[in-house]
Amino acid sequence: MHRVPHTNRRHVLKLLAASTAAPLILPRRLFGQDAPSNKITLGCIGVGWQGGSNLDSFLGLDGCRVVAICDVDEKHLKDAVDKVNARYQNQDCKGYKDFRELLARKDIDAVSISTPDHWHSIPAIAAANAGKDIFCEKPLSHTLAEGIAMVDAVQKNKRIWQTGSWQRAQGLFRWAAELVQNGYVGKVTRVEVGLPAGHADFERSGKDKPNGPAPDGVDYDFWIGPSQMMPFNPCRFHKNWRWNYNTGGGQLMDWIGHHCDIAHWGLANPEFGGGPDDALGPNEVSATAEFPAKDDAWNTATKYRIECKYPNNIDLVIAGGYGEIRSGAKWIGPNGWVWVNRGKIEASDPQWIRDIQEREKKGDLKVTLYKSPGHHKEFLDSIKSRKRTLTPVEIAHRSQSPGHLGYIAAVVGRKLKWDAAKQEITGDAEASKLLSKKMREPWKI
Repeated sequence: MHRVPHTNRRHVLKLLAASTAAPLILPRRLFGQDAPSNKITLGCIGVGWQGGSNLDSFLGLDGCRVVAICDVDEKHLKDAVDKVNARYQNQDCKGYKDFRELLARKDIDAVSISTPDHWHSIPAIAAANAGKDIFCEKPLSHTLAEGIAMVDAVQKNKRIWQTGSWQRAQGLFRWAAELVQNGYVGKVTRVEVGLPAGHADFERSGKDKPNGPAPDGVDYDFWIGPSQMMPFNPCRFHKNWRWNYNTGGGQLMDWIGHHCDIAHWGLANPEFGGGPDDALGPNEVSATAEFPAKDDAWNTATKYRIECKYPNNIDLVIAGGYGEIRSGAKWIGPNGWVWVNRGKIEASDPQWIRDIQEREKKGDLKVTLYKSPGHHKEFLDSIKSRKRTLTPVEIAHRSQSPGHLGYIAAVVGRKLKWDAAKQEITGDAEASKLLSKKMREPWKI
């Protein structure tokens, strides 16, 4: 098992305890002659596929300075550090294999966490406790219980949080939510959330590869971390970790933070049948799903349908593999419907779409939603202003909750009663146990 040497670990914990909660502005000398002194200092934890994309986005913004990289894959780590140093034309960016050493640096204001799902909660909570603001990839957490703990840590430490779900920063999704919140469809009675089905071989490794040794330069024990130890297999490693429940949640959890998040956004106005989007939650959840064998390398659900009962008599269905549920989010009411997906928006009355754009420009909408300057820049702006982002931790948690609950309902094979205020499954001890997973020692939250 990977362990930090005792003296180093004690030093790390001491520094974490001494970390300040306020953003720290570093002197110009630390960054070279051309660096302004008011930049937000950033560390990136996980710089593989999506992490590399987030790193590129932050490197393209003048408001921050990337000063540290962490990854358990030496190749990812070196490539990212070299990219940062080339961008700033110096050698100031430092690399780490242990996120705790990065978080112990008092000169870092914020972190970007782009690790696999099973590695979201522990570094995020540690970052919040160390006084760092946090950009973290979706879905918020690997289990619903971890999400509750993450919300608590961020709120307790008064941290700025941005979830990497990004769709709220796009015009089409904003217009769709504005149409619903401004009452174009009337009181919402039904919402449809369409997600992908099956599996996708992102690494082209094939799901029938044999177990074997981890690649050179990869600390696989640390990569598995709090999840249960499994033999290394390339088909459940980089990118394809999504398709095994030990580290991911399949298409359902890979996408729930996108389209269910938008569905909730449209329901955020209580006047039209919803409620505040950081307090939304179903009362009842039932689900069916098709699962491969538990010992398959790819064992996440390939087809699923989740039926949720929300307050105000709203039915919300989440489905993957059912052709009648279009990909994206669709709100239905007595006046018609609005549907949106990446790159396309439609309505039962096409004039509504033209109307909402014109009224938004004129500023005469009853509900006008915030127009984001871009997901990553908005995060930096919020760090300075201390105002909530469009996808703070509370909203990310509520957006993913129907997915976690749907998985549990499908596993136990019965309807669940959910207390959204208390965050509890009521009257079902067996199902309640599935809200969390036992973490492998020495990891815990």
